[in-house]
Amino acid sequence: MNSSLFTPVSSCLLLCTSQAGMPCRAADLPGRNDPRPNVVLIYVDDMGYGDLSCYGHPTIRTPHIDRLAAEGVKMNSFYAPAAVSSPSRAGLLTARYPVRSGMYGDRESVLFPDTPRGLPEEEVTLADVMREAGYATALIGKWHQGHAHPYLPDDNGFDYFYGLYSPNNYRTLPFMENETVLQEHADRPNLTQMYTERAREYIREHRDEPFFLFLSHAYPHLPVMASKQFEHASRAGRYGDAVEELDWSVGEVMKCLRENGLDENTLVIFTSDNGPAIKFTPNNGGSAGHLRGGKGSGWEGGFRVPGIFRFPADIPAGSVCMEIGTQLDLLPTIASLCGAKVPEDRPIDGVDLMPILTGKQQSVRSEFAYYRGSRLAALRKGRHKAIFEVPGDWYTQTPYLQDTARVELLIFDLDLDPGEKRNIAPKRSELVEKFMQLRRKYMREVNVAPSINDERPFGSHNT
Repeated sequence: MNSSLFTPVSSCLLLCTSQAGMPCRAADLPGRNDPRPNVVLIYVDDMGYGDLSCYGHPTIRTPHIDRLAAEGVKMNSFYAPAAVSSPSRAGLLTARYPVRSGMYGDRESVLFPDTPRGLPEEEVTLADVMREAGYATALIGKWHQGHAHPYLPDDNGFDYFYGLYSPNNYRTLPFMENETVLQEHADRPNLTQMYTERAREYIREHRDEPFFLFLSHAYPHLPVMASKQFEHASRAGRYGDAVEELDWSVGEVMKCLRENGLDENTLVIFTSDNGPAIKFTPNNGGSAGHLRGGKGSGWEGGFRVPGIFRFPADIPAGSVCMEIGTQLDLLPTIASLCGAKVPEDRPIDGVDLMPILTGKQQSVRSEFAYYRGSRLAALRKGRHKAIFEVPGDWYTQTPYLQDTARVELLIFDLDLDPGEKRNIAPKRSELVEKFMQLRRKYMREVNVAPSINDERPFGSHNT
């Protein structure tokens, strides 16, 4: 870990204490002698910061996810490693900014089926460290880190795979179980149902041993779909239908954990790979709430996503954390809790969040870097964010509200102005200098590897 990049700032706000009574530990279960906790990471695709009831959506109903937040910690400044899928997932899996591994693109933002390579073999993933620690490991859902060996889930620490190598918008979409094709063309409307039932089966099958389950949903990525059970169920249109079905899925997973006596000793995490495709609002795109921008952009709406952590054994219920956290931190956090080893032979950009999730420490990081392709587009330090390049994208095309001709960068106070509307750089020369120094530090310390995404044949449209 490059600890020089992180310095403490403020604190998490604990609204209430954990529930009374002794939790049911895994060691108390019949046939289970290993007391280590399980981990269920629920990862959705293109869900915005404002798409859940507990994050302020006025019409989409998400009672099960809301309950997850009420029984754990809801983070208000939780970030994806990138504003698009493949780089973001690489960052989560490796605890490293995607530019370090080459999992980014300046021409092709994500991997395609005809991209020759994927996540490099030398990278160590969250599944690798969990399997090395003796955990059963499974990926149910979307992969999007490569379409052939040696870039597939079983090459990267997963004992079991059930789902899609690619996003659900590609024309050719075989549905896989390990390396067996179950469906030549995936049953797209029923993906959430299929993933949920397989996740429940996996939990039941592995209840007597510690497991890491990565449940990586296809939706609400375009084309937005829901099963017959949830069609026209939401007041928020087709997009709302998909989100409410994902909420149902969370409820089913939690019900299964309770039925098997595992819910008190399982860390459950809920988050999204990047912000919403807001161009397609109101029926097909999500909401970033009070944040500006969406998927692909350098604005907060592109990177800041829901982040919910539930672990009754240690995390106080009803907590709201105001501190900065990122999906880069998931590997160190999970490894710390489960007795796994974080790689020591390479720079690691993630930090262990458990001290702030449990309320034992005020802060573990104060900085976050916003990379768009190879470019360091913005930096956050404490409450302030500096933007070094125009953060609009192919979705938003949002112009600046300020005249930037006379300043080198934009600076926003995210505590007072989370919508990034009031540039304070012209009046805060000391912040300008501070961020320019910090930018030079990141340019010096974070190595940018050659792009893997851009190896795709130029002009190819095999999607």
